[in-house]
Amino acid sequence: MIRDLVGYGGGWPDFRWPNGSRLAVSVVINFEEGAERQVLEGDGENERIGEVISVVPEGRPDPGLAQIFAYGTRAGAWRMMEALKRHSIPATLFVCGRAAERAAPVLSAFAAHGHEAACHGWLWRAHADYDSSEEEAADLDRAAAAIRAATGETPKGFFCRGAESPWTRSLLAERGYAYTSNAFDDDLPYRDPSGLVVVPYALDSNDMKFFHPNGFVQPGEMAEYVRGALDVLECEARAGLPRLLNIGFHLRIVGRPGRFAAFQEILLELDRRRDRLWPARRIEIARAFAEAVS
Repeated sequence: MIRDLVGYGGGWPDFRWPNGSRLAVSVVINFEEGAERQVLEGDGENERIGEVISVVPEGRPDPGLAQIFAYGTRAGAWRMMEALKRHSIPATLFVCGRAAERAAPVLSAFAAHGHEAACHGWLWRAHADYDSSEEEAADLDRAAAAIRAATGETPKGFFCRGAESPWTRSLLAERGYAYTSNAFDDDLPYRDPSGLVVVPYALDSNDMKFFHPNGFVQPGEMAEYVRGALDVLECEARAGLPRLLNIGFHLRIVGRPGRFAAFQEILLELDRRRDRLWPARRIEIARAFAEAVS
């Protein structure tokens, strides 16, 4: 793979999003609970990233960490779902297949509110870990089937933890996916040789930074960071440049009461600026881009 360090080269395409705005905003909710690696689920190891670093010996069940994840679907999801409804903000869920299978009623409720379910792999793992395209293909199909069973729709978008494998994009294209989001290198979508639209994601405006020592501590810190990003991109949009802002959340992170204010404040800010931006699901962003930029 040869890295493209130039991209649009400053020659941004001239188009507007469907509502006439130059700035699209994608709210993403990661739906991973139940798909993290857990020995008690039959996996060979436990996930280590959570509210605390697991100290359970290798190869033994860690029910405490499993419960930290379960909070997301048992409690946090409903709090977040209600806030999205209150502010009429559409979201895309990055859904792991095993999470869709384990917590199908929760995912079904999100889908019933009109939110998009994109594929996040079968497990919360890097697809670069796969040793063969056949193994990866089987897990992609298994994940899509679980998402379809819970939502009634086949996922058209994809994002995995870490990185894709050398075969991921061709496998997605073969299965009729419209976009992939395993990219962090632009403020606009772009086309991939596979035929997929790449809708870049972002890790800076992401609540995982509450779990990082150099990240957010108070909920207002994330809200202020997102406001700063909106200010910059709105300024560029007024200058005629189309842009995309990604804001990422997790059920088990901002679904907690102490961090929920970050989610609420950001949704309120998007609501305040609604006449100047386009809040949209990622499938709509991918399709609008494909139609506008041939």
